[in-house]
Amino acid sequence: MFEAEAVLAGLNDYPILQSLAAIGLLALLATAANWLTKHVLLRLVRRALSLKLHPEANNLFNSMIARLANVVPAIIIYQGVLAVPNLPDEAQTVIRNVAAAFMILTVILAMAEGLSLVNALYSRRPGARLRPIKGYIQVGKIVLYAAAAILVIATLLDRSPLLLISGLGAMAAVLLLVFKDTILSLVASVQLTSNDMIRVGDWIEMPQLNANGDVIDLALHTVKVQNFDKTITTIPTWRLINESFVNWRGMQESGGRRIMRSLLLDQTNIRFLDAEEVEALRRFVLLDHYLDTKAREISEWNASLLRAGRDQVNTRRQTNVGTFRAYMQAYLKAHPGIAHDKTLMVRQRDPTPEGLPLEVYCFANTVVWEEYEGIQSDIFDHFLAILPEFDLRLFQAPTGRDMRGMVASIQAGT
Repeated sequence: MFEAEAVLAGLNDYPILQSLAAIGLLALLATAANWLTKHVLLRLVRRALSLKLHPEANNLFNSMIARLANVVPAIIIYQGVLAVPNLPDEAQTVIRNVAAAFMILTVILAMAEGLSLVNALYSRRPGARLRPIKGYIQVGKIVLYAAAAILVIATLLDRSPLLLISGLGAMAAVLLLVFKDTILSLVASVQLTSNDMIRVGDWIEMPQLNANGDVIDLALHTVKVQNFDKTITTIPTWRLINESFVNWRGMQESGGRRIMRSLLLDQTNIRFLDAEEVEALRRFVLLDHYLDTKAREISEWNASLLRAGRDQVNTRRQTNVGTFRAYMQAYLKAHPGIAHDKTLMVRQRDPTPEGLPLEVYCFANTVVWEEYEGIQSDIFDHFLAILPEFDLRLFQAPTGRDMRGMVASIQAGT
């Protein structure tokens, strides 16, 4: 220190060199203080706190502390510039204002890193997916950055921040226009979170935006969805409030996924079964109860009609399509991959030009996509293969092979 003073005293005859030498010494002192703070004091602070954080949070904590460490050299420059000899007052004011603005900016950035650290720590909590706070964290950062901009500009201009804030009133309309999406997204984020409409990990479907997959990120302005083809769709948060979307969370939490698929039967094959055919169908174990119950019901009905002297055309008889529908129902009830505590039925829909729909409506006892598709495919493989046993067939539009067969039959007939 005495040597530095001696050097400066030796430059009394050269005021410019004396000022430059003092500024150089001040810069060297600030650099040394910065190095000591980051490499010595911060290590002692980390050891004293002995925090056990996961890697992401640890990086954010180190970044926050490192930013705060930059305040030390700024303070040294802010105070030390007053001791620089022969430095004009205007230059001192400029340097002090820049140093003060740098301190403000550094503290604000450290606070923003602190908010990110809070979000990183909160995201590891068990209930974080139910109530994410990332949107609120981003709002807090916007407020901090706005405050930093006002304070830094006011400091550099050496004016009161109140003057800048009062001038913003005239720019309110412009600010509302510029931050329209931010305001809309903030309101939407609050509504989505408070109403528990969407969580990270939910499977959502929004066809108008080509989104069909899992939510991987909930932010203030955007929601990221990883589609099943591994592409990423980014949805503005406010659109999830203004437009409709499907959230499959209820299905996933129920433990079962719906199967709703139809077999389109050729209606020309639908007919009554005679007694021999009904008896032949008793080889299907799954039809025992149905055939016994149906036979008793039809017998009682027909007996009452015959006693009344009605024509036999009014009697009831079993049909191949009705028996097949009963078989489908019994097969589903016996299948180990079907949830028996949920709706289970096989229903006949309105006939169409493409055939008579027999619709299966039930729930698989899994929500895993691969397992669900396997169960559904196995069931319909069996139904398609067993159809000929009931003298039924699927409707299928004629193909070239059918046309060749028909032409060959005509030619053979002639």
